[in-house]
Order: sequence, then structure tokens, then C-alpha cells
Amino acid sequence: MSYTEELGKRAKAAESAIASASALMKNGALAAISEALMKNADAIISENAKDLLAAKENGMSEAMQDRLRLDEKRIAGMAQGVDELIALNDPIGEIIEGFTRPNGLRISKTRVPLGVIGIIFESRPNVTVDAAALCLKAGNVVILKGGKEAINSNICLGRIMRKAVEDSGLPADVIQVVENTSRETTNELMRLNGYLDVLIPRGSGRLIQAVVNTATVPVIETGTGNCHVYVDASADPEMAADIVENGKTQRPSVCNAVESLLVHKECAEKILPIIAERLYKHNVKIYGCDITASILGNSVKKAGDEEYAAEFLDYIISIKVVDNIDEAIAHISRFGTKHSECIVTSSLANAERFQRCIDAAAVYVNASTRFTDGGEFGFGAEIGISTQKLHARGPMGLKELTTIKYLINGDGQIR
Repeated sequence: MSYTEELGKRAKAAESAIASASALMKNGALAAISEALMKNADAIISENAKDLLAAKENGMSEAMQDRLRLDEKRIAGMAQGVDELIALNDPIGEIIEGFTRPNGLRISKTRVPLGVIGIIFESRPNVTVDAAALCLKAGNVVILKGGKEAINSNICLGRIMRKAVEDSGLPADVIQVVENTSRETTNELMRLNGYLDVLIPRGSGRLIQAVVNTATVPVIETGTGNCHVYVDASADPEMAADIVENGKTQRPSVCNAVESLLVHKECAEKILPIIAERLYKHNVKIYGCDITASILGNSVKKAGDEEYAAEFLDYIISIKVVDNIDEAIAHISRFGTKHSECIVTSSLANAERFQRCIDAAAVYVNASTRFTDGGEFGFGAEIGISTQKLHARGPMGLKELTTIKYLINGDGQIR
């Protein structure tokens, strides 16, 4: 039996215990995880330091190192996220609807766990905790496969959580961290049919597409975020600058960060310098069209299809001046990744048209794309942002980690 098959076998053995666990027992395990994270903060930071040192030696960008870094504040934030899950209603056992058929059969549509969930992700060790806690609360077993860049952090977090879960009376194997970072192990996990019920990739577009194209188990596609802000002719300049600055620079390494700016030609000469001044304060590199360069000067690098299609995850942005809202919508349709898109406008008609025509999981009017987040939507921690249309779309919280079961009660009916 291979290493991944052994993980799958242990996961299946733990499935019944977590699926049937009471809300009280699951919440007790979550409380134990939260407490253990805070109690072991020094050990977590020590292991994370090993990953950060390797990242620097390997030339990882500052933005990506930020995704990797754990400190006391971020560990406290992870623990708080677990605590917030405790306060949320347990979705398992919810009766979504019930009805009685003419023959007397009583049918209830109920919410049940997905089962065994595999998650493949990169860089951000906080995902290890967020994903494990969410899966546990929703009654699922989880197998977590992080990237090699965070292996020391992930192993440490996994061991802390497993002990907390076991001390709470649930099987430790409800949470498993893949400690082998080889490509072979990753490929085996993607083909772990019979053990995994669903696989969720989180990370770069390259990772997500590799999983989508390779996996033989069901996949929920998440997260590639080439997110746009379109500044309409009627936009308030300061509002536009606030939204673009926040979307691009507040945390550039995440999937809901702004990667591309579209500006209506009628307001470009007025608004672009205001926005550029904000971006230059953060040393953002700008790629732009010829009109953008003529307005902002020689600091603008020439943008082509490669730049307009890029998810930079860094202090870089592409800019294009467009003739009208139709061109903006067409550009987003061509280069967007169906994640989060925004229009800044004072025109109700254009706002409604943009939201109606843009095909994305989240479409904003006059607000930053940085709000596409489970916590900001009130869902608590999230497993990722689904950019597909089947099963789940947008921030995936507890309910998105469940499926349905029909319970049918009769008194001897036959067909």
C-alpha cells in the first residue's frame, strides 16, 4: 500500500466518527485547537522561521514571503478564526425542505458532510488551520497537502491540531497533513479514488490547472484571481483611487487583489494621475497601453496580452484606457478569471449593466474586491473562493463543504 493510500485508509476509518459527532463535540475539538495554537505559538514561529530562511535563500519574492510568514499576531488571528467557527451554526442535520407525496411518503432533504476532502495548496500555512477547522466543523475528514515552501510550518500545525482533536475524543486522523512533498505524492493524491470524495486546490493558476487536468477525483476549482477595477466616466476620483489602492496594495499576494485597471477615456487624464500617485507610494510597477503611457509618462511599461492576462500577486498592475463600458466588459470577459470584478461609477444604469453582464463569482459596485473573503461575507473562515459554477461558487464556508441526503419515511408503500 502506497503512502497516500495509507492516508486515505486512515481517513476513511475516521469518517464515521466525525460525520456522526455532535455539534458540542466538534466545537470542543475546535476550542482545543484554538487553545493549542496559542499555547504553542513559539514552536510554530520557530518552525516557520526555517521555511522563511529557505524562502529567502531560494529567492522568493517579498510578497510571497508575506504569504508564508507567521508571527504572534497571525497565529492569534488563526486561533480567533477557529473560535469564530464555534459560534456558527452547525450545518449538519439541517432539514433544507420536507414534503409528503400523494402516496404518503414523507421526504426530507437534509444536509450531510461531503466525506473525505483533500486540499492541495501553496505557501500560506494559515490555510492548514483554516481548512482543517472548517472541514471538522462541517463533519468532514481532511487530508492537507501544502507546498514544500511551508513544510515545516504545516507539519508543526498539523501535529498540534491532531493532538488537540484526539484529546477531545475524536480520532486524530480527522486531520492529516501530507509530510511527503514529492511530485509523485501529489499526483497520487489527485488519483486517490475510493478514498477522496473531493479535491480542492488553492494557490497559483498553474497549480489549480495542474490539479484540474490531472485529477481523477472530483475537483472544486478555486482562486485564480485576475481581478479588475473599471473606472467609469462618472466615477468619483477619490473613491476610485481609494478602491484601486486598497485592492492592489493592502495585500497584493492574495487572489482577490486587483491586477488590472480599466479607465474610461473621458476621465482618464483626470483620474489616472491621482490613482498613479497612490500606487507609486507603494512602489507599484505599472504596465499600460499607449494612452496610459502618454498620461503617466515613461515609468509605464508597455502592456500586452501577457500582462493583461497575468495574476501578478505582487506590486504590479496593468492599466488600459477604454472607449466605453462595452469595451471594459469585453476586456474582462477575455482576460478575467471569473473571480472578482468591480465598477466605480455614479451611473445606476452602468452599475446594473456591469453586474448583469460580468460573469464572475463576485461583482462589485463602488467597493474593493478585497471583500471577497469568507470572513468579510460573514461565513467565517473559508476553504477558498470557487470560480466554477457547479456545487459551489464564491467564498466556500461551512455549507459549501456539505452535500445533501434524502431521508424517506413510509408505512409499507411499494411501487
